[in-house]
Amino acid sequence: MPAITVDNPLELPKVAAPRDGARARRVKSITTAPRGLEGEGFPVRRAFAGIDLADLDPFVHMDQMGEIDYGPGEPKGTPWHPHRGFETVTYMMEGTFLHQDSIGGGGVIENGATQWMTAGAGILHIERPPDALIDSGGLFHGIQLWVNLPAKLKMTTPRYQDIGAQAVALLTNDHGDAVVRIIAGALGEFAGPGSTHTPITLVHATIMPGANLVLPWNPAYNALTYVLQGGGSVGLDRVALNEGQMAVNVDGDYVVLAANDTQDSRTSAYEVLILGGEPIREPVAAYGPFVMNTKDELQKAFEDYQAGRLGQIPANHI
Repeated sequence: MPAITVDNPLELPKVAAPRDGARARRVKSITTAPRGLEGEGFPVRRAFAGIDLADLDPFVHMDQMGEIDYGPGEPKGTPWHPHRGFETVTYMMEGTFLHQDSIGGGGVIENGATQWMTAGAGILHIERPPDALIDSGGLFHGIQLWVNLPAKLKMTTPRYQDIGAQAVALLTNDHGDAVVRIIAGALGEFAGPGSTHTPITLVHATIMPGANLVLPWNPAYNALTYVLQGGGSVGLDRVALNEGQMAVNVDGDYVVLAANDTQDSRTSAYEVLILGGEPIREPVAAYGPFVMNTKDELQKAFEDYQAGRLGQIPANHI
């Protein structure tokens, strides 16, 4: 997995140890993500399926895209489509996506890079593999996450952030057998580059076989741990958490993860996404590409899209 890393993790800053009296988050639930198809037909795992929206807040939706090894001519993406009322985050660990939107944002997302698109009042965008990758095929593995916006920001001005892999903050644990990438938000005194309207923390951790990782976590945030690859456990009780599974972690100041002593032949480490944020605690009305607070607002979003008020596909579109 070519997400950003270092040859010697011991050279990295260390994750802060839990303060005296801190409590480990307990595991409220474990769910297994079902498989489905998205866009033009690329395979995904629906990471939030079966989890109560109150436990996800401020997140709405997350797909693990791949991991898949495409043959020539097989890679697929999404056609042009609208969004309103939230932010989309695309984090690519394997393969390449091209992004373009109706406000002029765009670029290449690959090898640990992230694109952060605030749809806000409305935007059109497309994500697709480049022609060379379609022709050749190859590995494809990424995440798309939807972060809700509070009612007061639903109609904020759209924006686009291109977060290169080299911009991500890197940390390790005391033994140097884990690499922690902060994409957005903070872990203790360290912060990632992503600028978010809704306060969140988004982290990708690589934990070597047999290693443990303890992450300080804002007690006001929810906490979700999702396994991208490999096998291990979560919590002081070492509840099994394996590939394609998500844990809801509650009531505490830090999250505990541990990698199994051996991993399968496809991965040399335990790859985990850890995310959480400040709950918005507002009604959610979501349908298709829109996330609003009421059904009337949803209807208005569809009407505005049909009337061309969410933007226009650029003349030089990909």
